[in-house]
Amino acid sequence: MKRAKKIIQQKSSAKYSRTFLQPLTVALVMVGFVALILIMGLMDLGRLDKTLVGFMENRGIDIITTVENVAQENLTYLYQTLKENQEEDVFVPLTDKAFSPQESLVKNLVDLARDIDSDWKKELLSEKNLEEIAERENLWLIAVLNEKGRIVFQSREFLQYLPSESGAEASRKEEVMIDLFNRFGKLDEIGYIALRRKDGSGTIVIALDDKGLIYWSSKIAIEKAIEEVGWGQGLAYLMVMNQYGKVLGHAGEVPEKFQEIDPVSMDVLAGKLKKASRKTVFQEKRILEIIVPVHLSKKVVGFARLGMDRAGGDRILLENRNRMITSTIFIMVIGILSMWALYRNQKRHAARMDEMEKKLQQVERLSALGQLAAGVAHEIRNPLNAISMASQRVRREYLPEEDEKRKGFYHITGIIRDEIRRLNGIIEEFATFFRSRRLELSDHSVVYVLQKIVSLMEEEAKSRGIKMEAVYNDNNVMVSMDMDKMTQALYNILKNAMESIAGEGTVSILVEPNGRDKISIKISDTGSGLTPAEIDRVFNPEYTTKEKGLGLGLPLAHEIIRGHNGEISVESQVDRGTTFEILLPAESNQA
Repeated sequence: MKRAKKIIQQKSSAKYSRTFLQPLTVALVMVGFVALILIMGLMDLGRLDKTLVGFMENRGIDIITTVENVAQENLTYLYQTLKENQEEDVFVPLTDKAFSPQESLVKNLVDLARDIDSDWKKELLSEKNLEEIAERENLWLIAVLNEKGRIVFQSREFLQYLPSESGAEASRKEEVMIDLFNRFGKLDEIGYIALRRKDGSGTIVIALDDKGLIYWSSKIAIEKAIEEVGWGQGLAYLMVMNQYGKVLGHAGEVPEKFQEIDPVSMDVLAGKLKKASRKTVFQEKRILEIIVPVHLSKKVVGFARLGMDRAGGDRILLENRNRMITSTIFIMVIGILSMWALYRNQKRHAARMDEMEKKLQQVERLSALGQLAAGVAHEIRNPLNAISMASQRVRREYLPEEDEKRKGFYHITGIIRDEIRRLNGIIEEFATFFRSRRLELSDHSVVYVLQKIVSLMEEEAKSRGIKMEAVYNDNNVMVSMDMDKMTQALYNILKNAMESIAGEGTVSILVEPNGRDKISIKISDTGSGLTPAEIDRVFNPEYTTKEKGLGLGLPLAHEIIRGHNGEISVESQVDRGTTFEILLPAESNQA
């Protein structure tokens, strides 16, 4: 069975009269503060996200502006070269190596003509195919001529024979002939390019009107610009499209769903929006798509879609989000620790206040009882003294002569005398408990005090079959004490230990140091023991287990030990015995 233990010096009430208001207020403040931090953090993240999006938009606009500038230079140079050729009325033979804008334009058209010629050789060509190619490539006319200059296939109804001027040109031996600004028949400003087979078995003619020429010139200028500017720069893709949905140039893999004109793009083309952006995911990458208008020759020729990689921006957002979460958690931990410390401090404070109130009430009650005890003791002692004197006189003067009656007389008067003595002892104990507790301190040996008490109680213990054992591990310990009151306290505890033993038993005394500045006195018995409920009340003046007397011995011992800045604790087990441990401050060690 587990032994119950009670430390009396640090005893505190489990019920508190004060409500837990302050920590609750702190909790509400902390919740509000954390909520405010979260709201501000989310707002900061939103602002940071907008800032990063704005930065990426500006970066995209800068890229498009650079592309526009380079494309404008290419387009201007292209127009100037073609106009010079028109004025000089010469033909320009070209090779497959093309680096300048005009060479790139011719090269693209020549490559297209060669693709058509390849289909012709494979007998896969038809007028329907030519119509689709002309529509897709924004060409005014595609015509396939045999060796006699007769049109075999054409993308639109035009002529069965080329004009005489063109026939003369076709008879030349150059592989490629170009005159993009020459008059073609009766039509104005229809330029063309002719690709003649080396064996002279046929010719492919591609004709461009103003619309087609603008498209191809812009396309070549923009493609060259994208190639020169480069598209690394954090771009996932870049596509430039004109107002008719034709792609003028692109870099990277553009999502299929973005290869058509949508309402947002229409608003950008119409000038309703200067720019537009949206977040999307492409190829498992988080992308910010930016849509901005593209200007050439001070006109809007289309719009650009830029897919900007958001990895860097998202990393910054993630770092700030983690920093905000860490700060919030840190503040919450600080708040919880503050609340816990505040709760613990308030709980301790409330316990002390309750204990002080109880002590104050007890002091007031004891003070009232002390005054009552003094008055009662005074009033009782007078008649009690009279009764005692009267019983002595009766015993002396009215002694019966007969032996039998004399024996009964002695018995009765002895009872009266013993009861008067017992009643006087009760009054003395009652008055002593409430008497002034002022101590007269001086250094004395605890061992000496205990040895004196043991020598006084040893005969009584032997007569009751109780063995007293004492072990003094430190004979030189000195304690500042009121020797009479300390003797009374230790005597009361030893007396209580003896009275708890019914029949034979043992009372043990152990004196030993406890740390550097305290001395421990343990008084153990093999008596009936105490229950946990009795331990809680063992030093209460209103509580006693004795059938006779007031049971003020232990409360008085408790008050005396506390008056010496000591502590007393009780450890007990029912039917196994009880141990009282007294801790007193040690003054010094003497050799």
